[in-house]
Amino acid sequence: MAHYAIGDVQGCFDELSALLQKLDFNHGTDTLWLTGDIVNRGPKSLETLQFVMAHESSIQTVLGNHDLHLLAVSYGFGKIKRNDTIQSILLHDDRQKMLDWLAHRPLLIRNDTHTLVHAGLLPQWSVNKAAGLAEEVECELTGPRTRKYFANMYGDKPTSWSNKLEGYDRLRMITNVFTRMRALNAKNELNYDFKSGLADMPGKLRAWFEAPKRENLDTKIVFGHWSALGYQNRNNIIALDTGALWGGSLTAINLDTEEVTQVKSLNGFALDWKKA
Repeated sequence: MAHYAIGDVQGCFDELSALLQKLDFNHGTDTLWLTGDIVNRGPKSLETLQFVMAHESSIQTVLGNHDLHLLAVSYGFGKIKRNDTIQSILLHDDRQKMLDWLAHRPLLIRNDTHTLVHAGLLPQWSVNKAAGLAEEVECELTGPRTRKYFANMYGDKPTSWSNKLEGYDRLRMITNVFTRMRALNAKNELNYDFKSGLADMPGKLRAWFEAPKRENLDTKIVFGHWSALGYQNRNNIIALDTGALWGGSLTAINLDTEEVTQVKSLNGFALDWKKA
């Protein structure tokens, strides 16, 4: 029995199938974590979502920003963008079943050794604190106020966390940390504009996992989202988005042995990852 994690699929179903075949993945014994963004921009968002749903006994995923985008559009908020590939889901006869299933996915999954999120954790959040904050958003996604949540989800403010935050400012900040965070300034405020790699990081910014005095070093944090970052395994983090959507590769790691397996992009999209 093996336990794997795979980076952002984003509708690249052919690559996912090829990678699972290369791993000789057995749905009866092996388990898999996905870092979120299972849909959008790739050519087979519908097929990817259907596959993950059909194998939920062996595959778990957290929500990413593109997954939330699909849900927001389904509620009438946000706009379908030029490179989006979620229309096949929104027009499908089983649309509501798929959307309901997606809305019930968590923002954080953990075991004794690893924590799975889409983008990361603020340095000042312990994993226990982060799990509680994730539940606050998850309750909105599955409760009676879901439409109001999506009406207030989009936005780049606030940029800094405070335990005193309330209402939709609090929920938006939690959501943005879990699904959009990359770089922070010296005050651990989110910078929403920087999407490049570490070599291009301005001196006033740092990757969230390079901030000092992190309160979540007691677990290895597995995440995706930052395709320009590429594969990283250091500072008690494992970054797995290696740009399958952008002509890079789809990456899997065996979380027990840390053996890495990759397949190259089969479609080679000539898209700009800075617009992800």
